[in-house]
Amino acid sequence: MTAVWTIAKREVFSFFVSPVAYVVLTVWLLLHGVSLYTFAEIFAYQQYDPGAVTQTPLTLFFGRSIFFYLGVLVVVPLLTMRTLAEENRAGTIEPLLTAPVTEVQVVLGKYLALLADWLVLWIPTLLYVVIIANYGDVDWGVVAASYLGVFTIGLYYMAIGLLMSAVSRNQVVAAVLTAVMLMLLFVLGIAGEFVFEGPSGDILGYFSIWGHMESFAKGIVDSRPLVFASTLSFLAVFTTMRLMQSRRVA
Repeated sequence: MTAVWTIAKREVFSFFVSPVAYVVLTVWLLLHGVSLYTFAEIFAYQQYDPGAVTQTPLTLFFGRSIFFYLGVLVVVPLLTMRTLAEENRAGTIEPLLTAPVTEVQVVLGKYLALLADWLVLWIPTLLYVVIIANYGDVDWGVVAASYLGVFTIGLYYMAIGLLMSAVSRNQVVAAVLTAVMLMLLFVLGIAGEFVFEGPSGDILGYFSIWGHMESFAKGIVDSRPLVFASTLSFLAVFTTMRLMQSRRVA
């Protein structure tokens, strides 16, 4: 585990000493800040009726607007594209694999670093929640469930980005492949939610990040999104490990 933590810390440090990290973080916070401000403005001019309220600015903020998904679909490829693709391009992956570390440790270290980067993106948004709490009632249980949903999405989105970076020798190609894969999952989920009905709609609904976040944003912690995210994350990370092992043998 020491090697895993060492690799993870190196990855996090190398990302946050680059100007790209702060550009991404600034754009991310501006996008979500504008999103939450827009929802707060809409609710501020509506007549309050406790019996009719089914949505709040925070429930809309967490997954009920295009801003949420636009930010995720754009930022995740930028976060993950350099993870292994840059190592492949620069030829530094070979010395890394000849060091006294295993492919499993390398992949796990980089995956943990990506999850840490993902959490860092969301930590400042807690300030938005505090601001809303100063001007109205906030159900902190719902907030906790919403952030659990956000972390759940990060589990498999980062794993997919890591895998796409492993199969690429160019950061741009890795980013494009990641964006395509995430968009495919997003479209399949939307189709399951709004297009197909019956068994096919139920199956595609498992892919629906929209449906998953809608439940979490209401404070409902459903085991199905958790199982889906865990399974997809495991498959993507395991495939990345096998790919790295095959390169060492070759």
